Amino acid sequence: MYLLSWYNERMIKPHRLRAGDTIAIVSMSRGVLGEDFAAHERPLLEKRLAEFGLKFRYMTNALAGMEYLSDHPEARAADLKEAFLDDSIAGVFCAIGGDDTFKTVPYLLDDQEFVEAVRQHPKVFLGFSDTTINHLMFYKLGLQTYYGLSLLTDFAEFADEMLPYTRDWVNALFEPSPTARIRSSSVWYDERKSYGPDQIGTNRTTHEETRGYEVLRGTGSVTGKILGGCIDSLNDALSGQRYADESKIIQAYGVFPSIEDWKDKILFVETSEERPSPGTLRQMIERLESFGVLGVVSAILIGKPQDETYYDEYKVVWREMTETYKLPILYNFNIGHATPRCILPYDAEMTIDFDNATVTINEPYVM
Repeated sequence: MYLLSWYNERMIKPHRLRAGDTIAIVSMSRGVLGEDFAAHERPLLEKRLAEFGLKFRYMTNALAGMEYLSDHPEARAADLKEAFLDDSIAGVFCAIGGDDTFKTVPYLLDDQEFVEAVRQHPKVFLGFSDTTINHLMFYKLGLQTYYGLSLLTDFAEFADEMLPYTRDWVNALFEPSPTARIRSSSVWYDERKSYGPDQIGTNRTTHEETRGYEVLRGTGSVTGKILGGCIDSLNDALSGQRYADESKIIQAYGVFPSIEDWKDKILFVETSEERPSPGTLRQMIERLESFGVLGVVSAILIGKPQDETYYDEYKVVWREMTETYKLPILYNFNIGHATPRCILPYDAEMTIDFDNATVTINEPYVM
């Protein structure tokens, strides 16, 4: 077992994407991409990738379907390894989330060839939701990765164009600038109720963003490196409630960052499409607290709940659960399961100005 000592070394920032680059398409969690009911979505995501000037390659098992990939996590892991060993591939984009990507961890971290390839062939890795676990694995290995989008949820948008706010953040992977101000989107969208072929060419229900970023607590500015993900996935990694062996695997391979790694970080979190009840959210926060995370981070950045479900109730829970620590909190950030989404680079330095409710990444997204 390769339990590595790279955890605290400086992160490797991958090179920016360029027109003509090839993207590897992987299914690290649920194998929806290969199902017949999603066949009409593949031309959409392929078209959007082409609009960015990107070529693409479906990895060997990316279209194998839900049942096969559920039964064969080693096949999912093999696709990721294949992508990192291939010098012709510049980025790896995840098809969608799921709930069991942790099963790929032993196949990857026990594979010295993969571990070495991550550092020797760094690539842009993009995904969110259950992909949180993959991001934390790469954090352990010292590669900066990108949280925020997946192919089916964002590139395969049924409207005639990709959502403009999200499209602009994809551009950040192509054109590095010294700093990046992450502004609140002027609109937000209802999640679609249907994903059938009849939805192609239809627009989402759009709402004006009247709240913007909300300061739940804090004044002045906080600067720190960012770490986090989907709180449902973080909770599953610690609790083992969804899969009995998940927390054992996460602990054995040191995937969940240590308390030392969380120290002075800005914790970013968002809730999944399962829309946990306020009581369930409270339990998830309690688990992070029990691990010690709340006692060492410098601030919290919280994503907009999908469809604004439990919007006000979540605010109450977060205020109450962090009162002891007096943590500064910025709420209603455009990350995670609510659309539109931005992209966050793991371990990048961020400044949150609580007086003006602004968020800035203080370094280029890519090299």
